[in-house]
Amino acid sequence: MEKPAIPANPARQAPLFADIDDVARRLAETGYLADTATTTAVYLADRLGKPLLVEGPAGVGKTELARAVAAATGSGLVRLQCYEGVDEARALYEWNHAKQILHIQSGSDSGDWDATKMDVFAEEFLLSRPLLTAIRRTEPTVLLIDETDKADIEIEGLLLEVLSDFAVTVPELGTITATQTPFTVLTSNATRELSEALKRRCLFLHIDFPDPDLERRILLSRVPELPEHLAAELVRIIGVLRGMQLKKLPSVAETIDWGRTVLALGMDTIDDATVAATLGVVLKHQSDQVRAAGELRLN
Repeated sequence: MEKPAIPANPARQAPLFADIDDVARRLAETGYLADTATTTAVYLADRLGKPLLVEGPAGVGKTELARAVAAATGSGLVRLQCYEGVDEARALYEWNHAKQILHIQSGSDSGDWDATKMDVFAEEFLLSRPLLTAIRRTEPTVLLIDETDKADIEIEGLLLEVLSDFAVTVPELGTITATQTPFTVLTSNATRELSEALKRRCLFLHIDFPDPDLERRILLSRVPELPEHLAAELVRIIGVLRGMQLKKLPSVAETIDWGRTVLALGMDTIDDATVAATLGVVLKHQSDQVRAAGELRLN
């Protein structure tokens, strides 16, 4: 009995970035302002051909980082959104059963069942899902496996197999190996611990809330019409809110929304009344709004 063929290692795609400064510059051109730890991690993931596992609170820019890398490099973005119950059929591939049944019915008159049986597992009946789609692409690709911690632990075995060889075995068609390794980003909000085996496959980056100066620059880059003194004041208040015991700390995305809100209201200054009236933009729980109003003495 012949042993199954060992898939050849996929070719590494050409480096996307020249150096760490190139990462920072090109990400900034897309509107993503990154600190040195982030640009270094992206550069190393690119050069070493390893997946990048990005962890941190919701709303700090983990998913946006993958989008920015794709935009900065002209790569196609393929996204697998993880959730409880996501399985191989949703992540990797499945067969188009309805189309197979129609094909069987249309070929039943020929009486050649063996030929029909082989035909229904042809390429045209295969529905490619994100992991297989990324593997089969011949153009530069960024594979985003988003919110990995929300998937059941069983799916990690599939991710380990795919990220190890970037090859997928479809029993009816054989082994499909990537022609070039996609730049791969996994994100996690740390709602559960990912397996050590999966972590070993990846480089690790923790993105926390940015420091005030970086957050101010991010805010001004996304809301350029906002006066600098208002941006600085909003970032200062956001920092105070993040120091409170809240159910959900305000994210960078909510800082940006707050800036757009202040701009839309035509405010020249941010006083207690403005903060009280617009807290719902950044705090989405009533208990958080009550606590914040009390600690900020807005009542």
